[in-house]
Amino acid sequence: MTQTIPGLTDQTTTAALLADLRALPQRPLEFHLHGERLVPAGYHVTEVKAVTIEAMDCGGKANAWRETVIQLMDGSAEEAKAGFMTNRKFLAIYDRVVKSIPVRAEAEVRFEYGNTAVPALQYHVTHVEAQPDRVIVHLRTPGVQCKAGDRCGVTAAGADEGCAPESGCCTPQAPISLG
Repeated sequence: MTQTIPGLTDQTTTAALLADLRALPQRPLEFHLHGERLVPAGYHVTEVKAVTIEAMDCGGKANAWRETVIQLMDGSAEEAKAGFMTNRKFLAIYDRVVKSIPVRAEAEVRFEYGNTAVPALQYHVTHVEAQPDRVIVHLRTPGVQCKAGDRCGVTAAGADEGCAPESGCCTPQAPISLG
């Protein structure tokens, strides 16, 4: 099964995130988006999902990959007063989960979060930053990308001459077996 998500660069694997968190001293674990705290103190890890995606792009090519999705939820006001979960507590929760479900180390890891003010999204991990008083997992928003872009010449700015409608790029092709 292909492990790279077509059209997505700079993925953080589940193994890379865990290695970073395990290597750091026990500190409060925060989640930031664009340099600002996204998830408030008192949050819970409510679910760890081992997800298999099977999809077909606009060019008719079948793709398959795995993701690890870790869902976070706001806690109560009382739990928020207690502060942020530590990276060690987060890892203990994760370690307990993987004893029961097969999470793939090579799968991209994403964090799912939302509340009444923020719509629920699955955020990509950009990197982990250790600070003297906390550990920050930096996130970025998801985006929509052309999965056939590499084959068709579609860039972040849009299609180039190679992806003209008459080029056949985005016409159905025989699917590739996922095995």
